[in-house]
Amino acid sequence: MFRIVITCISSFFTFALMGNVNFIKNSGTNIKNPYALRDPFKREIKKRSSGAERTKKYLGTELSNLGSIDKIALDNIVIVGVLLGRERRALAKTSKGKGRRSAETYILKEGMKIGLNNAVLKAILPGGVVVVEKIRNVYDQDEYIETVIPIVPE
Repeated sequence: MFRIVITCISSFFTFALMGNVNFIKNSGTNIKNPYALRDPFKREIKKRSSGAERTKKYLGTELSNLGSIDKIALDNIVIVGVLLGRERRALAKTSKGKGRRSAETYILKEGMKIGLNNAVLKAILPGGVVVVEKIRNVYDQDEYIETVIPIVPE
């Protein structure tokens, strides 16, 4: 008896749903390409902004909490390391006399102005850096002096 009741109920639901098959088929979604949507179980990966975008500009000057190396003579700058890759960097320290170096490390990039005469860092090579300095000679003409600062191990 119990089997007969279960069979009747299941057949009733089957026939009731058969009449609504067209309703289910026609009630589709308005999303054109549902497979192109973002997966809700994967986190979104955001691109980091470059350092130039992160520095704040105020009245044409860049404000930063990094120390500047432009007030130090080229003779007192010591290159202690070079980072090669897509964006080359050099690590520099300043010397305060005989073999004594400062604890502060500067990160140098190509195109930066360093030193008292606004020398431009032209190239970062595996053995050191190349700096070009513009000076006035005795004939009152502009002259460019190229200086190579080698890497000095600590």
